[in-house]
Amino acid sequence: MEKEGRLTLDMLKLIQTDANVTQRRLANELGIALGLANSYLRRCIRKGYVKVGSVPSNRYAYYLTPTGLAEKSALVAKYLTYSFQFFRDAKGQCEGVFRICEAKGWTRVAVCGTGDLAEIAILVAREFPMDTVGPVDMAAARSDGVIAGELAAKGRVDAAILADLTNPQSAWDRLAGMMPPERVLPLPLLDLTREAPSERPEA
Repeated sequence: MEKEGRLTLDMLKLIQTDANVTQRRLANELGIALGLANSYLRRCIRKGYVKVGSVPSNRYAYYLTPTGLAEKSALVAKYLTYSFQFFRDAKGQCEGVFRICEAKGWTRVAVCGTGDLAEIAILVAREFPMDTVGPVDMAAARSDGVIAGELAAKGRVDAAILADLTNPQSAWDRLAGMMPPERVLPLPLLDLTREAPSERPEA
């Protein structure tokens, strides 16, 4: 689901749970700036999803309208559909890259990345006759030396499955500099450029 839809859904859930929720708490719970939370709240009010009431101590209370309840239900259904589709697509692609490893005789594979995609890759790996190590954290804040050291600590690795949603192109560039690029297998949904940075045309 697009970010806007996810934020709207989470905001409607919070308001339904606690009518006295403050804008500051909304911002904290959603992990966004206070100004952005205010903007989303005003949008929900404008669209008729939320109505505003007053409470003692000069504060406001927020309530979901029937339209808001219907929108929340629609967003939940949309999110679940997206989640199931993502899982199916990711599972199929993971099976594809593990079949490549199996065909090439690569029996020890590192899963590089964290989060949902890496977890799906590790889950799928159990269906194949190979050892899987990881997940290896490819977060942008970590240095190449730390990542190389973490890979080395895993022992012999025949190939790396790239399953990093945070910054996949950067993760690909790093891994391709640490091992033969043909042994780095990114999942197709990451839509990477597999050329070396020096070979890419300037923007």
